[in-house]
Formats: sequence, structure tokens, C-alpha cells
Amino acid sequence: MLISEIKLAKELIRCPSVTPIDAGAINLLAKKLRSLGFKCQMMNFKNIKNLYARLGKSSPNFCFAGHTDVVPVGDLKSWSTNPFSGVVKNNKLIGRGASDMKGSIACFIAALSQFKKVRPKFKGSISLLITGDEETIAINGTKKVIEKLKKRKEKINFCLVGEPTNLTKLGQIMKIGRRGSITGYLTVYGTQGHVAYPYQANNPASIITKILNQINNMKLDNGTKNFQPSNLEVVKINIENTADNVIPAKATATFNIRFNNKHSSNSLKKKLNKVFSNTCRRNRCSFKISYMVSGEAFLTTPNKTTYMIQKIIKKITKVKPKLSTTGGTSDARFIRKISPCVEFGLVGKTAHKVDEMVLVSDMKKLKKIYLNILQNYFSC
Repeated sequence: MLISEIKLAKELIRCPSVTPIDAGAINLLAKKLRSLGFKCQMMNFKNIKNLYARLGKSSPNFCFAGHTDVVPVGDLKSWSTNPFSGVVKNNKLIGRGASDMKGSIACFIAALSQFKKVRPKFKGSISLLITGDEETIAINGTKKVIEKLKKRKEKINFCLVGEPTNLTKLGQIMKIGRRGSITGYLTVYGTQGHVAYPYQANNPASIITKILNQINNMKLDNGTKNFQPSNLEVVKINIENTADNVIPAKATATFNIRFNNKHSSNSLKKKLNKVFSNTCRRNRCSFKISYMVSGEAFLTTPNKTTYMIQKIIKKITKVKPKLSTTGGTSDARFIRKISPCVEFGLVGKTAHKVDEMVLVSDMKKLKKIYLNILQNYFSC
């Protein structure tokens, strides 16, 4: 049975799976994959639906990973069409999730259906890891599935993640790694008092400003061959004070660091905690710091499969993709713990935006790319 990438993408978009709601998207995929002979296992954690589907029992196991959850639509009135209608206009498939990343899931399954028709007795296995928890904190999605697969010693030999890696044109970028991400939540405690008598108080607003200046001016590194320089950004400063003549008792700030593989989250914590401790000691105040680590920096060393994929993309798109580590985090940060992985999908220029869309012609090319990858990977 052949599956149309356009038709399946439309069906997926029509599932309003705004994270963490599934809205039938996972069951739709399971039904399609069962029709192709896949054994489907639902791996649900709390309110999150996840799917691990596998065709075959032998090695090697080639895995495709993706997510069906999408971000909210934003201002509905600004959309040119219903964001969950999956309409095609002027070679554009429009809808929330078209780019990120229901379109690429549809392309891979369409490629699968074609591959299975021409190679019904291929040697090895093909699997799909699909989650409904990627767009938020991602703790009950791919992370938990990988932990379960690891526990039962499920072997994945290579994984392709279908994130929209290309900026403006299909074929531009393959991701072979990602920077890590750590968020810090800092509170500085001072002594409340009257602004006319500052010597009787200790202003935490002034102290937290000193701290933020220090960490903001820290040069973490100059980047590496494969990574851009690490950067720290202050994203929130909050002083809960309803009066203009009162020195507050505390001040809070939130910052995020995107770091390359010259650092780990632990090494950054040590560096930052030293700044907080020294500054607060000098200013006779106390502080509290907590961190949330979204992922460590990682790099998948390019191998023959990486270069095979790069060659196929260039052949079909006429563009040689750059092997990159730019951008935010993705579920590859979890998958890389059990398998080498690369990321390649559609164009992400409109992802998360009003009138999110992908070109129908790009979807046809991506299906062809995915089909060629499967044919080459299982060429023996």
C-alpha cells in the first residue's frame, strides 16, 4: 500500500495536537504503520502519548524520530486559513505543524511505503520513535522512551531526526550535534529599608545588577571547529516592590546559557556559583540558585552513513548541506545516548509562525531523499 505524503500531512495537521494534547495524531500514525506491517508499541508516560514502531527483528535497525505535538497558533485572526485545516494553496501546504514537523513525518512514512513495495525482504529493521512531548519541557517524551529502550537493550544503529533543519532552502543544513542548554534561577536576599536611609538596609537590586554584569561579561570561549561560541543571556529580572520609597528585601533573575562541548552543565555551575558566592560575601547578603539543564552539548562524529545522507541530499536538491550544530535543542540530545544520529527535514523559516507552511515540491523532494537513504542504507 502506497501512502501519499501530502494526504498524510493534511491528516496530521487536522489533529490539533497543541502540546501536550495528542488529538489523535499518534493513533493515526500507528494505524498507518500497522498497515505497513509494523509492530507498534504505545509508550505513554503520565498524560503524554509516545509511539515506538518497528518492522523487522534483525540488525541493523535504522530509526526515524519525530514529534507530533505543535506550538499554539497565536493570533487566530492573523492566519489566512484555519491553522488545523491543512490546506494547499499555490504549492504551499499551510497549517500548524506543516514545517515542525508533521510534514517530514509524512514524507518518511510515504517513503517507507514505497521502499517496502520495492524491497519487501530487506535485511535489517526500520523503526520510528514518535513523541507528543517535544515542544515544552520534554520530560515524558523521547527521554523516557529512550530510557525504556535502553533498559530492554533495544539496539538502534542509526537515527535520523526529521526536524526542519533548513533555514530558507531545502538541502542547506544537516545537524550533527547541538549546543547544551542550562537555565539559572537566581535570588539575592538583602535587607528591606527606607530609601532615605540606605545604610540601614542592604539593596539586593544593586547587588543582583553587579552579579548580572559580571556573568554577562564573562567570555566563556571562542567556539570550536564544530561549534559557535557559548553565550549567556539574561532573560528576566524581577523585583517585587509595590512602593517607590522602599528598598526591597529580595531580587530575582533568570538567565540561560547555550554552551558548546568545551563545557558541561556541571563545570558552568561551578564557575557561576563562585561568582555568586564571592559577590554576595563582599556585599554581606545571601543568595539562592537553582538550575534546569535541558541537555548537554553533543557532537555526532560524521561516519559513512552521515556522508551517504549528505551525498543523497546534494544529488536531489543540488545543494550540498552544511554539517552544523547551530540552533536550539532537539530530541537528538536524548537519542544520541543510544545511537549516532543526524537531523534533516523541511525548511523551518515559518515554523511556530502565523501561516506556517512548507512547499509541496519540497515535500516531494524530501520523500525522495528519505527513500534514497533507506535504499542505500539497506543496499546489502
